[in-house]
Amino acid sequence: MALSCEVVAVGTELLLGQIVDTNSAWIGDRLAAAGIDSHFQTKVGDNQARIEEALRVALARSDAVICCGGLGPTQDDITREAIAAVMGVALERDEAMVDAVADVFAQRGREMAANNAKQADRPVGATFIPQTRGTAPGLICPVGAKVVYAVPGVPHEMEDMLERAVVPDLVRRSGETAVIRSRVLRTWGLAESTLAEIVAPRFDRLEGVAGAPTIAFLASGMAGIKVRITVKAADASAADAALDAEEKELRALLGDVVFGTDDDSMESVVGSLLVDAGLTLGVAESLTGGLIGSRLTEVAGASRWFRGAVVSYASDVKHAVLDVPDGPVVSAAAAAAMASGAARVLGASVGLGVTGVAGPTEQDGMPVGTVFCAVDVDGTPVVSELHFPGDRERVRWYSTITVLDLLRKTLLARG
Repeated sequence: MALSCEVVAVGTELLLGQIVDTNSAWIGDRLAAAGIDSHFQTKVGDNQARIEEALRVALARSDAVICCGGLGPTQDDITREAIAAVMGVALERDEAMVDAVADVFAQRGREMAANNAKQADRPVGATFIPQTRGTAPGLICPVGAKVVYAVPGVPHEMEDMLERAVVPDLVRRSGETAVIRSRVLRTWGLAESTLAEIVAPRFDRLEGVAGAPTIAFLASGMAGIKVRITVKAADASAADAALDAEEKELRALLGDVVFGTDDDSMESVVGSLLVDAGLTLGVAESLTGGLIGSRLTEVAGASRWFRGAVVSYASDVKHAVLDVPDGPVVSAAAAAAMASGAARVLGASVGLGVTGVAGPTEQDGMPVGTVFCAVDVDGTPVVSELHFPGDRERVRWYSTITVLDLLRKTLLARG
């Protein structure tokens, strides 16, 4: 049967933003890999009444709950008490577990404080998940036909218990073998609403179809819009086949606005295209001030295809180094000359040039946000005029990824 499990992360520090809840994200990933449906994640502070409420709500809508945190020896560690209250049972102290916790301290050459004995308490009817990396054991707590797992909040302790005990028990309870996998198509150049309109026919066709892939849109700020495909299948091979098929459908709809998948970046994709074509790249930057070169050199192996960058921020540098003709330096002609100059000066087969107005005031009669970018492949510059909203930072970052996208599309068209 399909089994659902949600996460309740305990700790006031999570609500105050003092600690980022990476545990819930990690647990979600592991549940998906095991084919366990997970539809909710909750954070709750160190208050017994609110923890109990969170657990009751979770158990009302899911088959299992993983409660993370609150198993330490201090006064604010009250997860055990909350679970016992939800189960309607008392806590009992397991003396054998007290000895096991004391042994851990002894192995480290330390004496166990009296309050550490609290970590040997468990609700009546619960079983321990033994520790291998710390002192607080986890718990498997039956609540009628459902179950609550309690694991420590320390990440490496939690991860060990999930892999060793919790996930295997969930798979056993589900009685089925399945995997949930996702793939992200990375796009640039269209707004989220526009992408949604294009994908709408496919979205409608899949909605309500049992076992069909699901599609979601994830805005990623200055990294573009991600289109996520998620499938549930009997095994990894079947999941990958379903993802491949749906990716093909979406690429047919979206065309070249899709620049990569999953962990691809615009610069890594551009680098691969240059390598495949046997080309090298030189860059001339003005308003971006080195951002393009910085992003390109973050790609492992960039030295195979990236020759370097000329940061020609001042107008006289554009004229003297890159042979930009006299006249406005925020223009299509200047961007084209910068691209050709970069290729020549840096000994590259492809040149990239970008000039524009990041603000705060206009330049050469051009308003803030005006950008000209150019790609010179085989001595024929391709120029694009762009207009970006936002402050200096946004204009510079949008310019960087957009000029790289122009290069990508130019290389694809070249074949």
